[in-house]
Amino acid sequence: MTKRRIIFHIDVNNAFLSWTAVDLLRKGHPVDIRTIPSVIGGDEDKRRGIVTAKSPVAKKMGVVTAEPLYMARRKCPNLQVFRGDYDLYHQESEKLYQYFLTITPTVERFSIDECFLDITDMNLIYKNPLELAKTMQAYINKTFKITVNIGIANCKLCAKMASDFEKPNKIHTLFDEEIENKMWPLPVSELFMVGKKSSEILMQLGIKTIGDLANTDLEILRKYFKSQALVMIEHAKGIDDSKVEPRVAKNQSISVSETLEKDITDKKELKHILLRQADKIGRTARNKNLYATTIAVIFKTNEFKSYSHQSKLVNPTNTTEDIFKQAIKILDNGYRGEPIRLIGLRLNDFVKENIKQVSLFEEEKETNTDKVQKVIDDIKDKFGDGIIIPASLKAIEEKISND
Repeated sequence: MTKRRIIFHIDVNNAFLSWTAVDLLRKGHPVDIRTIPSVIGGDEDKRRGIVTAKSPVAKKMGVVTAEPLYMARRKCPNLQVFRGDYDLYHQESEKLYQYFLTITPTVERFSIDECFLDITDMNLIYKNPLELAKTMQAYINKTFKITVNIGIANCKLCAKMASDFEKPNKIHTLFDEEIENKMWPLPVSELFMVGKKSSEILMQLGIKTIGDLANTDLEILRKYFKSQALVMIEHAKGIDDSKVEPRVAKNQSISVSETLEKDITDKKELKHILLRQADKIGRTARNKNLYATTIAVIFKTNEFKSYSHQSKLVNPTNTTEDIFKQAIKILDNGYRGEPIRLIGLRLNDFVKENIKQVSLFEEEKETNTDKVQKVIDDIKDKFGDGIIIPASLKAIEEKISND
């Protein structure tokens, strides 16, 4: 008989704003910005900043995530804007992750503010999952000064669904026997991994609730969603056999660097080099079936002074295009303008599974991209790097040259 799994999904409530608020209070800030009209955003003066997180007060005044800051201020003239500190967020995320490891060794970081925990084999220590969740929630609130939602279920999908039922600072269960009553009445758009395009098609087919989807004829759905149809129906029924995958050791990394024949200050030249390096390092990661959550660019000046800048990713990746695009952002933000004698790329903080928060409708496209990438890798391994260049990368090369 298969053991009944117990999975937790833990989600930090309003993570970026909460972590900023706690950090400011530590430094003596007089007000908890969670209690006033406030947002985390970019550079407001350049009119390019957008809202990445908002306080409950700002939300009540109509401020929404991803809208330009100038529009948010129209709705809320006394809005206070704080810059995001992503180094801080990753530090706080890591503290929380280390705490989870004291509960169970089987922890999967799903995003910077979300983790899955498998406590199935910890039943001799934690006999009551709900009581454990309450204890953890209270400890996190007291120790880290933040609140979290916890979903408890028999699979990852349902644990994630449960943690989203009601916020903030809530605990919900969605065990197998509760799916019909708790999940099926919800709008089909609320099913995890069903995106906007997918839900629009489902609605047009008269499939309005998750329960409707669970009871839809598979062959009808195949006409519209092909191989994803079965997955959609299984998810609607709460069927998800995916494991909680602990991350690969943090100190593992893959890197590539190039000592240049001459000093380079031209960003275009540096971008062309990074493109080649992204392809090389990405192929190494793909061959090892690893997905990086951190990308770094390493610089060494003509005076042999070294520095690097890195970026954490919400979605793990090993594709050349994703790595290169992130490297360009790092270059644009971190390059100091000195003559460069060496430049390199590093991937680290790997996971073994690439879980992206995309719709099922879009997932087939992602799968096809992965297949194309593999074919290209195989050809290059056999005939050499220059034998084939994907159209997307060729377009990027041309854009670099024309900028």
